[in-house]
Amino acid sequence: MVYQGSCHCGQIGFEVEGDIEHVIECNCSICSKRGSLLWFVPRQQLRLLTPEQNLSTYTFHTGRIKHRFCARCGIHTFGEGTDPSGRAMAAINARCLEGIDWSRVSTKHFDGRSL
Repeated sequence: MVYQGSCHCGQIGFEVEGDIEHVIECNCSICSKRGSLLWFVPRQQLRLLTPEQNLSTYTFHTGRIKHRFCARCGIHTFGEGTDPSGRAMAAINARCLEGIDWSRVSTKHFDGRSL
């Protein structure tokens, strides 16, 4: 399935292909403050529909994850990084996707605070 996503104001638009089996609720410092629910997909399954210059980037700690957000409305849309095997991954903020039937999506908790 292909999902459409965007920030609140629409300055960032994207689509992502895949099947959402579950989302991750992480308790690390940034995830717990922004309240996003993350869906991890290979980076090539994410396609920007708006120019990349519309994205703002925040990094912290090791700087390995690029947290992408809209500078206009502040919404975190996705993050980019690599998995332990070195594959490029995207962590989609599933709350930015259209048409999600939340009754069919399970939430798994991840203890990112302990890392």
